[in-house]
Amino acid sequence: MSFRTDLDRLRTDAAQAVNLVRDGDTIVVPIAAGEPPALLTALSERIDQLRGVVVSQLLGLGRYAYLAAAHAGHVRHSSPFLGAATRTGAEEGWVDWVPAHFSEVPTLIRQGLMPCDVVFAQVSPMSPDGRFALGVSTDYTLAAVERARAVVVEVNQALPFTEGNCHIHLSQVAAVVDGTAPMVELPPSAIGDTQVRIARFVADLIPDGATLQIGIGGIPDAVVKQLMTKNDLGLHTEMLGDGTLALVEAGVITNACKNFHPGKLIATFALGSARLYEFMDHRADLEMHPVDYTNNPFVASRNDNLHSINGTLAVDFFGQCASESLGRRPFSGPGGQVDFVRAANASKGGKSIIVLPATARGDTISRIVATHLPGTPITTGKNDVDHVVTEFGVARLRGRSVRERARALIDIAHPAFRDQLTEQAKELRVW
Repeated sequence: MSFRTDLDRLRTDAAQAVNLVRDGDTIVVPIAAGEPPALLTALSERIDQLRGVVVSQLLGLGRYAYLAAAHAGHVRHSSPFLGAATRTGAEEGWVDWVPAHFSEVPTLIRQGLMPCDVVFAQVSPMSPDGRFALGVSTDYTLAAVERARAVVVEVNQALPFTEGNCHIHLSQVAAVVDGTAPMVELPPSAIGDTQVRIARFVADLIPDGATLQIGIGGIPDAVVKQLMTKNDLGLHTEMLGDGTLALVEAGVITNACKNFHPGKLIATFALGSARLYEFMDHRADLEMHPVDYTNNPFVASRNDNLHSINGTLAVDFFGQCASESLGRRPFSGPGGQVDFVRAANASKGGKSIIVLPATARGDTISRIVATHLPGTPITTGKNDVDHVVTEFGVARLRGRSVRERARALIDIAHPAFRDQLTEQAKELRVW
């Protein structure tokens, strides 16, 4: 059966496609590289004709015209995870910041707790059997497709067709737009001496045959370089990036020791270079799945020896990790950090690892703190935190008292702050 006739019938331009949006609608958009630039640009051009529209998206990357305080009454952005494009809006109050674990977003959409009327998604070219792959952003989009009144896809010829539970069928689509913009790429992170020192401690915690969950940034990229001597690592992660691609190409990640999805790379979204996207295309050993599968702690923990590596902004004497803001100024969101901390803790032989530099602002502020600033949300709680790593060492906190935790954390704080932290611990009667 050929679907080409139906595809041609549904094909339109972005300006026409956005006419499917009504006042009061919520438009769900995939995370990061899955956002459709032509559709969001066309939506921005129609701002004055709309009232009460919400764009719901984790980690929006593009700085579209609708992202402005003056337009919030027409088209407002809402997100459980902030980035450079949305952080200022959240701080000033014209972008909504939604507390939610990444793994739970599909459930919130299905239950109607996070509304969805229209889906705008960037997809791969259609397969002969009428399927578009979400490819780089499977995330929560399939749940949104189930709920939406209208689904609009923007086809990008460079977006990889991937295997797994990550496909939208032509029969689910109301309009098809041909995209012309290149895929968004993520430049390499800067790696300095601090990141390298942290990475060496992390690498010592990871044995041959371990399965990894690892994110993006200077420390994860530095960790990748320290893992090049490891053997038969596996991957069950939230995000696929160029760092993990390097481990695959070097033969370090083979997935040979995985007891769950053996031989397979498992992820829910990807963000990196054009070479990463080319690597993903029609690759039999890669599966992209919705985030309520990849990040579900009960699913991910089925991997023995699961090692999760996640960053934070500050850690207090209880071990509480502030990964979203310091004080009331929003910075990011919980993402999948708690999902994978809990998964690694439950995994046979697993370890959850939280990483951070010991200081900020040129060594003038300690990131190991007695107590967090007022208004700081706690991302990973005291009952979940396990290993904390700075450039000065590793603190193993799980199963230890607050007194023992404070001592261990002070030992990995910057030496310039250890006396001050010790006095604070005494004042708080922790020590």
